[in-house]
Order: sequence, then structure tokens, then C-alpha cells
Amino acid sequence: MSVYTSVSESALSDWLRRYSLGELVELKGIAAGITNTNYFVTTTHGRYVLTLFEVLELKELPFYLELMSHLARHGVACPAPVADHTDAFASLLESKPACLVSCLPGGDVAEPSPAQCRALGEMLAQMHLAGATYRHKMANPRGPDWWSKTAAALYDKMPAIDAAMLREEVQYQDSHRFTHLPSGVIHADLFKDNVLMDGDKIAGFIDFYYACNDFLIYDVAIALNDWARQADDDIDPDRARALLAGYQSVRPFDNNELKAWPVMLRAGALRFWVSRLLDFYHPADGELTFTKDPGVFQRLIARHRDRTDFWL
Repeated sequence: MSVYTSVSESALSDWLRRYSLGELVELKGIAAGITNTNYFVTTTHGRYVLTLFEVLELKELPFYLELMSHLARHGVACPAPVADHTDAFASLLESKPACLVSCLPGGDVAEPSPAQCRALGEMLAQMHLAGATYRHKMANPRGPDWWSKTAAALYDKMPAIDAAMLREEVQYQDSHRFTHLPSGVIHADLFKDNVLMDGDKIAGFIDFYYACNDFLIYDVAIALNDWARQADDDIDPDRARALLAGYQSVRPFDNNELKAWPVMLRAGALRFWVSRLLDFYHPADGELTFTKDPGVFQRLIARHRDRTDFWL
């Protein structure tokens, strides 16, 4: 979440007439994340999160917004989109597709405890089960084809030793393709800053705008790579085991998933190494933006390559 598109209070007040949410009280930019523009919006009826989509088009939003509505109805902790007077979840604001969602309590945590990691695993598994009845489908736009093509355009910009490692990792993933793993709706970006915690309980999963259909275990790997990662970019075994135990208390891995798990850990790290490299070499303009360190996931991949214990 960041601020790339500026929204004036007058423009927002006009746009809010589409809703039954009262009058605008406060508009405050959110300086976190890297993809969309986000604001906290307070009205006389409550507090909401406003998102303006910098890449996605209006016609693409029903998958994400209806997914959030579906999951919320099924008891998954996540924001509920707010419909306007035409029953639409999104419309144009400052020439960008925009939506409002409920503002949940709690906050993100920088250093989660094993108990919080277990709660994360349990709720992620519940999300995967609830997603099984979601009617829309979306292929992963940042899957193997994307990271291969994107990496190829970055090699010449990188130090030679880093480019060589990236090539090796892309080739490794190309040689380990799976077609038989359980799949469904995944969040695909369930980092610590995309989860609101209320003590040891999950207050909500947020920022579903990379959600898609892919292997469920890949989603677990993405989450573990962030939630259990230490300051030295290795994995804390206690947090990792807690997250995996929480997940499997709801949806146990099958034998094929167990075999694929080490590859999925590296795949989850590769996807974010490539996306952060892309942001590093081609940064977006914005009022309140920042670029995250690509080296975090390069170092994590190096750790995963040498790993013998995968906490299962």
C-alpha cells in the first residue's frame, strides 16, 4: 500500500455521494506496500480503507472484491467491500478504479510469536477451504512464466554473480513443475504487513489484489518465508513449525505436497526476489512510496538451497 495518486478532499467528498456513508471527516494516506494507492477514510458513519488501483482495470476488480465478500461471508477474517447505490463495489475516482472496504481492528506485527504464527496457519487453511466454493477463476499473473520473462529482462542490469544465481534458480524451478498438487484460491502475498493481529488472534487478512488460483501449498510457502524469517534471513524453526502445525490442524498436506514442499519454499522466495528486483530497477513514482530490499529473498533462497530440515 502506498500513495501514487493524490486524492483531494473535495473529489473524495463528491465520490462518496455514491455511498450511504455520511460526510467525509478525514483523509489520510497510507505509506506502506508497493502496488496501489491507499488511504484511511473517516466519515460520520465510520472508518474505511480507500484503494485506488494503479495497474488493475475496473473490469478486473470483480474477482478480487467478490472474493473478499465471499470469504467474509464464510467466516474468514478479511475486510468486506462496501457497495455503492448501484450495488457496485468499485468505480472511477481521479480516473482510477477505486473501492472502499471495512477498516478492521488490530495491527501488523514485526516479530510474530509462535502462537501468532499458528493462528496465521489456521486462518490460511480456513481461507483455502472457504475458497473452494468461490465461483470465479484467475490464473496466477506472477507465476513461472512471469518470473522467467521478467528475470530475463533484468540480468543485464544486475551484478554478474547475482544474475548467475537468479538464472540458476529460474532453471531449477523450470525443472520442477507440478500438475498434481491441490489447488484453489490463494492470497499469494500473505506477508506480515498484510495481516492484522489482535493479540494472538487474526483480526484480518488484507490486500487481496494478488489473489489468484494456484497451488495451495505455494501460498503456505509464501507466508512462511515472511512470517518465520529472522533478521539474518534464515527461518526460525519454532515459528515455522507453529505455522505449519496450525495449517495442518485444519487442512493436512497430502503426500504429493510433502514432496513438493522444499521446491515451493524456493518458488515463493523466487517470485518476490524477482518482483523486488523489478521494483528496484524500475521504481514507480509516488508521494509516499518505498522500494523493498530484493536481497532478502536472494539470501533466503541460498538458505533454502542448503536446508535439510523443513519443519514437517
